[in-house]
Amino acid sequence: MLDTIIMDTVLVAIASPQTFKLTTDHMTTAIQAAGITGDLNWLSPDEACEVAFSASDDFEARQTEDKVRQALDGLPIDIAFVPADNRKKKLLVADMDSTMIQQECIDELADVAGVGEHVKQVTARAMAGELDFQDALRERLILLKGQPESIIADVIADRLTFTPGGRVLVQTMKANGAFTAVLSGGFTHFTGYVAKMLGFDDNQANVLEIEDGKLKGTAIEPIMDKDQKKRSLATLTMMNGLSFAQTIAVGDGANDLPMLNRASMGVALHGKPIVRDGARYRIDHGDLTALLYLQGYKRTEFVTGGKGQSGVAITTS
Repeated sequence: MLDTIIMDTVLVAIASPQTFKLTTDHMTTAIQAAGITGDLNWLSPDEACEVAFSASDDFEARQTEDKVRQALDGLPIDIAFVPADNRKKKLLVADMDSTMIQQECIDELADVAGVGEHVKQVTARAMAGELDFQDALRERLILLKGQPESIIADVIADRLTFTPGGRVLVQTMKANGAFTAVLSGGFTHFTGYVAKMLGFDDNQANVLEIEDGKLKGTAIEPIMDKDQKKRSLATLTMMNGLSFAQTIAVGDGANDLPMLNRASMGVALHGKPIVRDGARYRIDHGDLTALLYLQGYKRTEFVTGGKGQSGVAITTS
């Protein structure tokens, strides 16, 4: 009597449909490189496909993943090997700057204040892991001292754009019973807005100190840094009665790495090199809907409607 083969691992391939079409030939190349057999399961035509197979352990899965990446080298296709168990997560925690939105809010504030170039350089080094995050934040904030509080509203109104797929990611996971939260080293003025527009259940970030309608150039201590992000993930997991196996996290900077590595599925989204190398999963080409494909959702299951905390209608991705 033949033993039943348990398909405990899933190879997922994702392309960005706006720029590149994933084909059966690409999947055949991936399967041959991995040395596996299995039926193709298309999550979205031309965009996302998966194959279930058996791997002895995570080390073997990582080695096989490297072979597939090499076989598809140069093609804008994201590859991930994910465990089949606990695949659809019940807690999403997300960075905000350059993750859920396409800007770094402090850079935008600095640009309005006329000190943009210096602040952008410090931000880039902090996100690359070259500077201590707390020290870098304090250095940048002091340059904003005396600026009118109104520049916050100006940045929100004129400069912020959402990363494609963000609304769909949040709304789809919420429709399937997940709790969602923004955990940011940025500021509550911005995370509150982003959470409201996208429908996140919670948002946590630094609180800017304001006096007489002007920025004081400081934030209330303690600073939300990489360690606090990791602690907040743990707290939200416990408060929702979940295990870490049921969590997914996404971010792009060095400040996100501990959070990404603590979550069961930590995803570097268009991440800085240190994050791409340090996170278990990475999306270099796709948008935020790629996180749904990693969890096994089909495009036909995506939720594009729904409402945010404020009752703002969500109708686009």
